[in-house]
Amino acid sequence: MKAQIDPKVFAAVLGALVASDSKTAVKYLSPKLVVKATWHNKPRGRNRMEHAVVTFGAPGYKQQRFIDACLTAGEPFPVKKVQLTAWPIKCK
Repeated sequence: MKAQIDPKVFAAVLGALVASDSKTAVKYLSPKLVVKATWHNKPRGRNRMEHAVVTFGAPGYKQQRFIDACLTAGEPFPVKKVQLTAWPIKCK
């Protein structure tokens, strides 16, 4: 059986990603299901196209650590806010 996810969740995650200057936006629906949107490359004004990937399914190891922290703190699921991850800082 495939997971039924409301299209509004996809819109919320992608909207949060576009509105912010972040690399990744994640919405936690349950401890076993997350929706994640990620930029392929950093959006710039001179780009002709920008690509973002939206995935849903089981959480990765970074998301699982956040879920464990939420369960320890007693946070109910689904988590209300979309979690944003910043772009990595390159060292010179």
